[in-house]
Amino acid sequence: MSEYQFYVVEKKPPIAWVYLNRPEKFNAMNEPAWRESPKIFQNLSDDEDIKVVIISGKGKHFTAGIDLMGMAGVIPEMGIKEQLGAIKWKLLPKIYMLQDTMTCIEKCRKPVIAAIHGYCIGAGLDMATACDIRLCTQDAVFSLREAEVGFVADVGVLQRLPHIVGQGIARELAYTAKNFNAKRAKEILLVNEIYENHEALMAGAEKMAMDIVANSPLAVQASKDVLNYCVGKTIDDGLKYVASISANIIPSNDLYEAMTAMMEKRKPNFTGK
Repeated sequence: MSEYQFYVVEKKPPIAWVYLNRPEKFNAMNEPAWRESPKIFQNLSDDEDIKVVIISGKGKHFTAGIDLMGMAGVIPEMGIKEQLGAIKWKLLPKIYMLQDTMTCIEKCRKPVIAAIHGYCIGAGLDMATACDIRLCTQDAVFSLREAEVGFVADVGVLQRLPHIVGQGIARELAYTAKNFNAKRAKEILLVNEIYENHEALMAGAEKMAMDIVANSPLAVQASKDVLNYCVGKTIDDGLKYVASISANIIPSNDLYEAMTAMMEKRKPNFTGK
């Protein structure tokens, strides 16, 4: 187990569990939450023993979103009323830093499953949409909250959410800032599955992770790479890219193992080589 100030990371190969760990504050994201994430997901991306990552929250909630008071000292520019050019110039790289907290999840080579219970508000929804797959409990509450507090959501949700739920739904959620429940999240395809309680959620997330682990790591990771690349591209661009990826990973030991296992009528033992 590796512990950080905000997160707890438990490596149990082939799965890594990343927990938001500030339960007394509903896992509200203070400075360590934003700064530690890129290092964590780069490490998991590089760790060959880890095939899938599950991210969840300790306590009663996934996360209540950004801790505005806790971040005031990190981004004092937000509180300066005279927003002159020099202030804006200082603010811009800090926004980029916040964006990296979410983008690093998307860039992680390993599939990342979000296991959501309780609140998934504001920055929590940003984080969830950067994951590959989202699962939740029936008591989960979601909100694209930023408009309610005078912000434009600027760390990724407005870019990622429309690809998941479509433009019309994404705009509704962004403009109204309203809460919506697990049933609605499933209807709009934000989540793949709803579970009765937290225990069932974690078991379901682990089962899905193991279903992924059963396949070739090389093929799974290449699929994530291609799917990420194809967002915003034409079909022709995507076809050319996947042709290049396919040509680069074929043949592989995983491919030979799949063929051998099929002939021997057994399950393959993939190594990702």
